[in-house]
Amino acid sequence: MNYIENIFVCLMAPLLIAVICMRGRGRRMMLFLLSGMAACLLSSYISTFIASAWGASLQTASLEISPLVEEIMKLFPVQFYLLIFEPGKEETTDACLMTAIGFATFENVCFLMRNGADHLLYLTIRGFGTGAMHVVCAYIIVIGILRLWDRDWLRSAGTVALLAIAITYHGIYNILVSQTGVAAYIGYLIPLFTVGLSFVFRKKLLPKSTE
Repeated sequence: MNYIENIFVCLMAPLLIAVICMRGRGRRMMLFLLSGMAACLLSSYISTFIASAWGASLQTASLEISPLVEEIMKLFPVQFYLLIFEPGKEETTDACLMTAIGFATFENVCFLMRNGADHLLYLTIRGFGTGAMHVVCAYIIVIGILRLWDRDWLRSAGTVALLAIAITYHGIYNILVSQTGVAAYIGYLIPLFTVGLSFVFRKKLLPKSTE
């Protein structure tokens, strides 16, 4: 029996209470955390449906279908926020990252439910690696959005191109971590290394806020 919906409800309930009690920026960030978790749940439905329609195996779905579906689903809440509310650059960055963190958190919880929690070291490495991968993909998208959003002629094409880069990065990660031994650990470490680099060069990568 699939308990993924039950897990989502249990995690969502206290966060929704927090949303009701909080105000201002904290409430918005909590909503994007919830949006990321919801995107993860919807991604699992969509990926499963596509894999079933194409007759693809679970392995094929994980390597070829999931990266495409997940990155598109993570982008929707941020795009809606940009188009409707026209936030500042710092708020857009935080929204994109919180969506990615919510997605990674729910994905890690589902992984624990499917595979157990017996190997703490491996789960710690995987937890940080998966979280870092989703953050890196979010950074790829948000850096491009903030640099291209004011240029109408580049907005659509640039967003699609950056989404393709994020999907490719995600796909490479999935391929590596699906292996055993050294290859898997290299896959987990690559996003952590990338996050470290992005933190060092964050001021150069992200445009200054104009608020």
